[in-house]
Amino acid sequence: MKQHSVAVILPCRNEEAAVGATVTAFRAALPDAVIYVYDNNSTDSTVNVARAAGAIVRTELTPGKGNVVRRMFADIDADVYVMADGDATYDAAAAPTMVRELVESRLDMVVGVRSSIAKTAYRPGHRLGNAILTGMLSRIFGRSFSDVLSGYRVFSRRFVKSFPALSEGFEVETEMSIHALELHMPVAEVVTAYKVRPEGSTSKLSTFRDGWRILSTILTLFRIEEPMFFFGTAGAVLGFVSIVIAVPVAVTYAETDLVPRLPTAVLSTGLMILAFLSLFSGMILDTVVRGHRELRRLAYLALRPPGREMSSDLSRSASRQDSSRAGDATGSSAHTRLASGATSPSAGMRPVRRRKGTA
Repeated sequence: MKQHSVAVILPCRNEEAAVGATVTAFRAALPDAVIYVYDNNSTDSTVNVARAAGAIVRTELTPGKGNVVRRMFADIDADVYVMADGDATYDAAAAPTMVRELVESRLDMVVGVRSSIAKTAYRPGHRLGNAILTGMLSRIFGRSFSDVLSGYRVFSRRFVKSFPALSEGFEVETEMSIHALELHMPVAEVVTAYKVRPEGSTSKLSTFRDGWRILSTILTLFRIEEPMFFFGTAGAVLGFVSIVIAVPVAVTYAETDLVPRLPTAVLSTGLMILAFLSLFSGMILDTVVRGHRELRRLAYLALRPPGREMSSDLSRSASRQDSSRAGDATGSSAHTRLASGATSPSAGMRPVRRRKGTA
């Protein structure tokens, strides 16, 4: 039975106070895993501390967590990926449970839902923003996760290699969640402890700036992934406004056979034209998106799921056992025929006639 290769990937920026403890904790939790630290233009000793702790250190110069994730997913090849932040806030001891859940249940993503005991670990503004964005994601896409902004996740290889990673900043977690929802991937959640940052480590997440970027990402992906609903809603609003402002003009025309408010009539006509254009645009784009989604799904299915090696080994073992039983049964049957009176194994065989002139 093949053992799955596990890669722990840690994006970092100015985390010299925490990255050493993070690497050590994941080394203790997953002793057979390869730990990578991707530095994102740190100005402190993050690189030296991570390397001294035993991690493989690489650098991504383009700033932004999304850019680092894109580079990690492209560079590293493994069966299972464990992603966390390098700030020692996530519980590394939960990693074996999350990996086991992913492999045994053949999932593509396991999300670590943050549960903090100390109030300072999870700031109220971040908690409120996470709840709002999670609720929006659930309403727009019909389903969601309990903690859509969690940075503690375990992935299968086919998730990583099918994920486009178009985001540049902290909105990459939202993109991951929507990617899994849109392709209907099997996913799960595991509640994990969320700790206070060590002294000297500061959060890089801005409540308002990054919150706005995450909200923009949700709306943009909603427009891209659900164009019929998006443009259909816009068309319905435009059509409703057109009808509302056209009613007084129509009443006046019915009473006097005149159109005294010609600009209003022109505006109503223009809005109705825009409404139909929006509706037809949504219909066309919906067909295009459906084709793209099918291609993404096929590319995703072309990759090996976690746990496939174990089932293949079990199948081969079962086949060998069946072949062995069949061979034993054949030998036993031949022995029975010989004992019942056949003088040789070829006694019941028809002799082969040879033509004259042949050897």
